[in-house]
Amino acid sequence: MSPGTSITVLYFAAARERTGCTREEYEVPPGASVADVLRRVVGRHPGLERLVPHLRVAVDQEFVGVDAPVRPGAEVALIPPVAGGGPGLFSVVERPLRLEEVVEAVGGEAYGGLVTFGGSVRNETKGRRVLRLEYEAYAPMAEKKLAEIGAEAAAKWPGVRLAIVHRVGVLVPGELAVVIAAAAPHRKEAFRGCEYAIERLKQDVPIWKKEFFEDGEVWVGLGP
Repeated sequence: MSPGTSITVLYFAAARERTGCTREEYEVPPGASVADVLRRVVGRHPGLERLVPHLRVAVDQEFVGVDAPVRPGAEVALIPPVAGGGPGLFSVVERPLRLEEVVEAVGGEAYGGLVTFGGSVRNETKGRRVLRLEYEAYAPMAEKKLAEIGAEAAAKWPGVRLAIVHRVGVLVPGELAVVIAAAAPHRKEAFRGCEYAIERLKQDVPIWKKEFFEDGEVWVGLGP
């Protein structure tokens, strides 16, 4: 390949399973778009065709539309549906979580309101017993998006500080998957900031979960 004429495509969760790899190099012509890249990807991996309508695409860690240009040398991530500012803590980790770590990141004498949320793995989903969950993330982009959520909350409610830590890897029922803390001078803003973080986390942060049952498994967001 000539220098500057290729791009890197990253695959996650269901896309990774259907391609059998985590990253590949593709040749792109000058002026290539995301749609052009998707056509090349499906041409190489026909099993992805049914998944493409469910995908979002990030170019260099920013979500874009199918008409967006893709420069030679870009990093293009195929993002299946996800599971789900200011000073704070925004991390994706592969270890057990502690609620105290997010509390310590945002607390302070000026913050009279402090609200926390801990999301743990349930032992059943729609009547099916859960054996374990496996979380996967596009970690650099996920941490960037978590920080953006913090900045959005601070803009909506001045004085709000957020901290969010999400775990990846294998988790069993009862273990914490995410911990969130929101601090503000007053309790109302702290409650709103925490709720906002929970809802936004489900929308744009590239973290996926796969549920394993006694009778099967499923990527959350894609159905059986």
